[in-house]
Amino acid sequence: MKKIIAGIQQIGIGVANVQEAFTWYRQNFGMDIPVFEEAAEANLMLPYTGGKPHRRHAILAINMKGGGGFEIWQYTSRVPQSAGFEIQLGDYGLFCPRIKTDNVKATFENFKSKNLNLVSEIVSDPGGHQHFYLKDPYGNIFEVGAGIDWFGKGIQHTGGPNGCMIGVSDMDRSKKFYSEILGYNEVIYDKEGVFDDLKNLPSGTQQYRRVLLSHKQPRTGSFSKLLGSSTIELIKAKERVPKKIFENRFWGDLGFIHLCFDVNGMEEIQRQCNSLGYPFTVDSANSFDMGEAAGRFSYVEDPDGTLIEFVETHKIPILKKIGWYLNLRNRDPEKSLPDWMLKAMALNRVS
Repeated sequence: MKKIIAGIQQIGIGVANVQEAFTWYRQNFGMDIPVFEEAAEANLMLPYTGGKPHRRHAILAINMKGGGGFEIWQYTSRVPQSAGFEIQLGDYGLFCPRIKTDNVKATFENFKSKNLNLVSEIVSDPGGHQHFYLKDPYGNIFEVGAGIDWFGKGIQHTGGPNGCMIGVSDMDRSKKFYSEILGYNEVIYDKEGVFDDLKNLPSGTQQYRRVLLSHKQPRTGSFSKLLGSSTIELIKAKERVPKKIFENRFWGDLGFIHLCFDVNGMEEIQRQCNSLGYPFTVDSANSFDMGEAAGRFSYVEDPDGTLIEFVETHKIPILKKIGWYLNLRNRDPEKSLPDWMLKAMALNRVS
């Protein structure tokens, strides 16, 4: 089957209290529609959980305005660990997701009125795009910038994540990975130096190379309209040797644990990943039940070990109250689901 990448499905966030974090992300980012909530044992991630299965509680939440979701993830069989050091710009891994907004200034002022932890004023990146940074209560940094496409109605100016800044060690090797495997084949900018818009981030006054990647063609697939377009910003430190953000820790520990893409044609994706030297390190192989949803998932590592997840969705809840679940196996995988069907998920909204 043809390889299809519909967009960023979600970013995994390891937290110490899943309900508290869901409330904060719901109230401040509008991630208020739970797609699934499940307490179970994670028994397929053994390469990243010390060789042993662990229990966890997870909530996948989305924003009906569009963009990806958050998979909010809490260990319940062990105490999740922090990095043990302040994560610096350019450290290898997922440094900060990008949250899209329909009004940068109004969002900034709203967050300011709520006394959120704003890391910067409104600044411009090398491409002239306005954005700003903030920290959540758990020390995670988020970038907030203007979105270019939208889906339904939400209760905030913000939508879901439409990108991520990722620390890398070899820019050319990472560009090849994200271009050939994930379709980010358009360079928006490629700049090197000291950047004013980074100066308030940890080690943000140092020299960096920054490459912002997008995709030349619109995404296709069942959820492509909801997920929308996205970018990846690769960043390489020039003045120091970075650390691995998740070195000596488990997947699911505190912070950004994976970047997940909604896909179809998993066998073709696996073939391509193998041919490029990035074999699946985890593969559910068949449909994996996640309580209210089901699908096949797999993981690869980018050149620096950052975890990239692929999910081929087989079943999702549309309207839980009446038991309306959608089976995707017999649908045209390139065709987007009808807007009215996806927008019906807003009836699951948690206020």
